[in-house]
Amino acid sequence: MNSSFWTTLPKPFFALAPMANVTDVSFRRIIAGRGKPHVMWTEFVSADGLFLGGKRAQDILMKDLLFTSEEKPIVAQFFTGKPELMEKAAALTARLEFDGVDINMGCPDRTIEKQDAGAALIKDSARALALIEAARHGARGLPVSVKTRIGYSKKEEMEEWLAALLSTNLSALTIHLRTRKEMSKVPAHWELLPRIVAMRDAIAPETLIVGNGDGMSIEEAKKKAGETGADGIMLGKAIFGNPWLFADPPHNPTVEEKLQAMVEHTNFFEELLGDVKNFSIMKKHYKAYAEGFSGAKELRAKLMETKTAREVRQVVEDFLVPH
Repeated sequence: MNSSFWTTLPKPFFALAPMANVTDVSFRRIIAGRGKPHVMWTEFVSADGLFLGGKRAQDILMKDLLFTSEEKPIVAQFFTGKPELMEKAAALTARLEFDGVDINMGCPDRTIEKQDAGAALIKDSARALALIEAARHGARGLPVSVKTRIGYSKKEEMEEWLAALLSTNLSALTIHLRTRKEMSKVPAHWELLPRIVAMRDAIAPETLIVGNGDGMSIEEAKKKAGETGADGIMLGKAIFGNPWLFADPPHNPTVEEKLQAMVEHTNFFEELLGDVKNFSIMKKHYKAYAEGFSGAKELRAKLMETKTAREVRQVVEDFLVPH
């Protein structure tokens, strides 16, 4: 059943998608300070690594679970094929004072599927339901949600798969509107979401439905919510280079604002994650921050050569002098 923060969200609400090596604590801090969404997710975290890995693996994964009060409400997302580890992960979520726990049942990565996790669960509803029950037991009152896809190989799997999930009365169900086989190679099937909403109305009226796939602006997200009846819309790729995506009222940042955000983002990354993540991870963000203005190509080239936050700050300062 719904509980806690889910029942307080406006409709439609807008959520930040969990993206590996993108929506880490450093980027979420930047977003929270410029255009906070109604709810945030952590990157997905391996429950197997947390509880079966060595100390180094555990230390690294715990960094994925760092957050600040400014990011709340925030949901911790985990993947595993083992109910007993899902229960432990949910219990950890409660101890760390997250607002909810989410189970990833949609990631198409082969290494994750080999662990009977992610999208592999679409073909194993019994295991999926056992994971939900385990999460609910471990979370001790925190709301439990799931993020998944419409099917594994074909759209026709949608009815049976989503009906099974809805039967558990999740607090929220986020659906990436593609099959695992489709990956992101075809447009998301938003035309299917009204059917999913109708299924929810019939099976689990209190479960919130969140649509996901291809959304690039809040204006577009509002339109999709209105057309489909979804309670919320989750946006992912649109956040690259634009931490003001969720700002209300909307904000069109200047070049200087974008570059200052990039420098601050880099500082947070180095400070919070520099000991566990390679600096090259930041560079995917530079391609997005330094885009769409005069001199951007040359600036990106220089940013790609940097190795520290200090170097990035100097490159930006030099760029802004004549501007």
